[in-house]
Amino acid sequence: MNRTKPGGWAQALPFLLPSALGLLVFSLLPLGASLLLSLTTWDGLSVLTSDVVRDTWVGLGNFGAVLGGAEFWRVLSNTFYFIVLYVPLILGSALAVSMLLNVRRAGVGVFRVLSYIPVLTSWVAGALIWKWILSPEYGLINDLLGMAGVQGPGWLLDRTWAMPGIVLTSLWKDAGYFALILLGGLQGISPSFYESAELDGAGPWVKFTRITLPLLSPILFLVVTITLINSFQLFPQIMIMTTREGMAPGEPLGATQVMVERIYTYAFKYYRMGLASAWAWLLFAVISLFTLLQFRLQKKWVSYDA
Repeated sequence: MNRTKPGGWAQALPFLLPSALGLLVFSLLPLGASLLLSLTTWDGLSVLTSDVVRDTWVGLGNFGAVLGGAEFWRVLSNTFYFIVLYVPLILGSALAVSMLLNVRRAGVGVFRVLSYIPVLTSWVAGALIWKWILSPEYGLINDLLGMAGVQGPGWLLDRTWAMPGIVLTSLWKDAGYFALILLGGLQGISPSFYESAELDGAGPWVKFTRITLPLLSPILFLVVTITLINSFQLFPQIMIMTTREGMAPGEPLGATQVMVERIYTYAFKYYRMGLASAWAWLLFAVISLFTLLQFRLQKKWVSYDA
């Protein structure tokens, strides 16, 4: 029986080349360029030549300026504040929605589609809608609170309530996406586990904590990882909902300034590309650190045995 001898790299290269070129042009070269720019004070307006790089070279000065200033730690604190509010709420809401949709009832498919509509909505449209909903003067939420006799907060105009308002918007936008992921995990759990537990007299809470959560832990780990990475890259809702005329995003009083917003502001508002690149690489370092930490901690709660 004749078998075709593998041709090795010579045959594989034509198939790999388009993807390799895309990776080089759209990922590796921009990474290298941003690292180079982070070592300069280039303004983004002049033509970038070797002479310009030499004249604007500051080495690690941009990183020292960012880490040595109070702004970086305040912005990082704002980001962590968002994460502390957002991650538990998105996990809880997505899990609750996925369990509600994981039933065999007539019309459940319609509700699955409805729950996913916010995900398909563009951030521009969704953020503008929520900017109106959270308006302290004519917003829907404060109108409902007023009907209940509660004085609504200033939301996006209030330093205390601005970030919770951003969290509410993010929950509305993202819950359907993560619910769909968790729904896939729930449907992958064999009904025989629950049938055996019922024969032993297990109630709903026992089945949820002893069967559902352990078997769903790999999917939950994926969701936690994605939510944390997305949280550190928080930007479109900040850009649209907190920008006032003639001012940079992050209002009020810098309460919603986050990492990506600072990168945008320094690059395209202040034209300090070198400093913006330094912020970007520090963001990369923070995300990498927390991702590695999650992979280390997964051994304590994620089960791949089932």
